[in-house]
Order: sequence, then structure tokens, then C-alpha cells
Amino acid sequence: MMTNDMDLKEVGFFKGLNDGEIKDIVPYLQHVSYKKREMVFSEGERSEWLYIVIEGKVKITKLSNEGKEIILELIQTKELFGAVAVFKDFPYPANAVAMDPTTALKVSRKDLLKLLDRYPTLMLSLASLIGDRMKDSYEMLKSIALECVESRIASLLLKLADKSADKVPPGGEEGSVIDLRLTRQDIADMVGTTVETSIRTFSKFKKEGLIIEHNGRIIIKDRIGLQMYSQ
Repeated sequence: MMTNDMDLKEVGFFKGLNDGEIKDIVPYLQHVSYKKREMVFSEGERSEWLYIVIEGKVKITKLSNEGKEIILELIQTKELFGAVAVFKDFPYPANAVAMDPTTALKVSRKDLLKLLDRYPTLMLSLASLIGDRMKDSYEMLKSIALECVESRIASLLLKLADKSADKVPPGGEEGSVIDLRLTRQDIADMVGTTVETSIRTFSKFKKEGLIIEHNGRIIIKDRIGLQMYSQ
């Protein structure tokens, strides 16, 4: 079943369902669109909707005590967000902001609970998703607390490249492409450092031949070398 040119079976949350079951689920899904930098939801809002990105990107953010934006996670095509808060019925713990013009599907908490009860496979998928998100959050906090900035940035780049594993580097380049347009400020906000430090680290990685940039995309040229920094 296609929804806005995307096969829902490509979404991890729905992979265990057959065509008939997915067809039954489609009426519960609503299409929504957001402009670049438009807020999807704000921290503290009642969690009424689970979202699935069809096209575009969404960043999950919080503000530090000093008012600085910290990027907790980047949500890409075929990924869910808002799931934990909706399932557990507590307010959204962070902000969700469209990084690009973004199209998404959303399902209400009431309908989600109906679907989880009707299709146990979805419950297993959601449990796996929540577990993965908790693990990622723990790893990020441990990284910020214990690792140097170079290690944190290297780990982030490797993680983002793995999420874009099916992307082919442009311009005939070899390597792993990160299919996101990220500023040095974005990187700094994701690893808890300053933009100046982010710029210096990128310059160092480039000089050592670990990464290059092509049309705004980061390409990892030496994965093993970058892994040495991430350890």
C-alpha cells in the first residue's frame, strides 16, 4: 500500500504486516505538511499524535538552562517520532522542528492503542523502537559526559552514515554518504560543543582524509580512521 509514493512496508514499524493489514491501517493515518523551521510540537504539550516522516527531516531538540538549543536526534524518512510519549501518555519531553519542508503521517493516541491491540506485531515493533531510542539516548549522554569532542563528532558521523547506508555517494566518489545537509552549528548542537570546536574538528578530519564534502553532503572516505577517533 502506497502513501504519498512511499510503501508503508518500508517503514520499520509496519514491516511485520501483510498488504491486507496495511490497507486496514491506512484510514487511521492523516497527512500533514510543515514548512522549514516550523514547529511540529513543543516540549510540555499533551502527546496526542505519533508521527512518521514521509519526506524531509525533523530535529528533536531541547533548550539548555542558558537557552541554547541542543539537538537530541534527527528523524529521517520512514522513521517515527513522538512514539514514547504517546504510548506512555506523558507530555512530549522535547521539541520537534522541521529542518526542511516536511511531509508526515500522524496517528492519534486513541487510534494507535486500537491498532496495537488489534495487531500484536505493531506492539512488538513499538517495543523494539522504544528500546532502541532509550539505548541511543544513553549512549549519547555517556558520550557527552565521558568522551572528547573529536570522539563525539566521529561517533555521530558514523551513526548518521549508517542511517543513510543505502545512499550512493554523488559525483562518482567512493565512501559512505550522510544524506543530510548539516551545518557546523547543527553538529555542535548534537554533540554538546561550540561551533568553533566543530569547525576545527571538521578541518582536522578533512586534512587527514577521513571525510570530504560534496554539494553540502558529508562523505566518509576512511571509515576505519574515523572509527579510531570514535573509540
